[in-house]
Amino acid sequence: MTIKQFQDVPLAHYSYAIISEGKMALVDPARDPMPYYKYAEENNAKIVAVFETHPHADFVSSHFQIHKETGATIYVSKLVGASYPHKTFDDGDTVTLGKTLFSAINTPGHSPDGITIIAKDENDKHVMFSGDTLFIGDVGRPDLREKAGNMRATREKLAQSMYNTMQHKFNHLPDETILYPAHGAGSLCGKNMSTDSSSTLGNERIGNWAFKKQTEQQFVDHILSDQPFIPSYFGYNVDINKNGASNFGKNVGDVPLMLCVDNLPDNSLIIDVRDETVFKKNHIPGSINIMARGEDDKVETWLGAIVKPEEKFYLVLNSIHDKDEIVARIAKIGYETQIEAVVTLSDEASFKKVEEIDLEHFVKNKDAYSIIDIRNRSEVAEGKYFDNAINIPLNELRDSKDQIPTNKPIVVHCAGGYRSTSGTSIVENMVTEVNVYDLSQRINDFKD
Repeated sequence: MTIKQFQDVPLAHYSYAIISEGKMALVDPARDPMPYYKYAEENNAKIVAVFETHPHADFVSSHFQIHKETGATIYVSKLVGASYPHKTFDDGDTVTLGKTLFSAINTPGHSPDGITIIAKDENDKHVMFSGDTLFIGDVGRPDLREKAGNMRATREKLAQSMYNTMQHKFNHLPDETILYPAHGAGSLCGKNMSTDSSSTLGNERIGNWAFKKQTEQQFVDHILSDQPFIPSYFGYNVDINKNGASNFGKNVGDVPLMLCVDNLPDNSLIIDVRDETVFKKNHIPGSINIMARGEDDKVETWLGAIVKPEEKFYLVLNSIHDKDEIVARIAKIGYETQIEAVVTLSDEASFKKVEEIDLEHFVKNKDAYSIIDIRNRSEVAEGKYFDNAINIPLNELRDSKDQIPTNKPIVVHCAGGYRSTSGTSIVENMVTEVNVYDLSQRINDFKD
């Protein structure tokens, strides 16, 4: 049994290929199936199975496309009620590929329909692909399925299910079982995940809080506290994954182009992914800046937090050379069909410039400004940078115009500067009475 882990850095997502005697199985594949196809070809292997641990909320899976293009069988819990062709895979079900035996454990908690995949080879080596149930150092959050999916459950009920899963579902597995989760640190599917990409069940039994001796109520209280925000696209992705996504390559290729433009239709939603320094020098009025400079910029997450499912938008890039990469990243959350066109701006066009804050005046006269703190509530609970700041998380900002005072100039800040350029552009689009300033990375000067 040979296992390869694939990593999507911006979404902190792990997927897996398992090869045994020329047969290959995939677990929780990402939207673009091509890396798996190339790996299969390189190893002279045939993709015959795809295991889906649950309908994912934070990314669109390619399981249905892989089935159509390779003939691979999709295995998923009967509780999903999947609309695509599949075989149900639940407690007691097994399938053999080469010399590897795959079995299913129903492990509700993150979702009511989640399963953990156990792989055992001829040498009795055990590997668990835990999906979003068991992470390294944490477990999956239980609050994502109250408003999404065919099987809905309250967060309290799912938290109780997770307690039962952690208490009973893995007890028969040896400590040496290798753990491969679907996510690591940086994912919004949990709150305290490790940066490690794998572990053992024995290590987790010692170090993971969810295995500690505790009452059900103590477990529930802990898992429900301080969870990250839920982006708008999460429920949308659950539904896509339940039905099976359309073809990745075709959708990405079908996005129209508009080159060297000097205007766009009035009242359009415009997402500008250029660097903030470029955006602030010249951008189309009404644009929202969500930077996509590299893997460290989580454009997928913040686009899906700011823009709602089905909401059409124009996508402004720095260069046509960036098109394939940026559109492919947007397709990971299923938003590629919402792009009206990929746009580059005319070099000769003069649009709008962002005014720089007089930092010295701000430092000496903070009360002369309205300060908007766009960090998440859990971040603000750990401490405010300005006593008089109004907290409106970035993902709520477009719907919070009534909460923004307009009697003073406005200063927007986050924790390190990346989000504040998005927040500033959103507030600037809503407020005409006063100037709006971005504190950007200068927020670091105000941290204790």
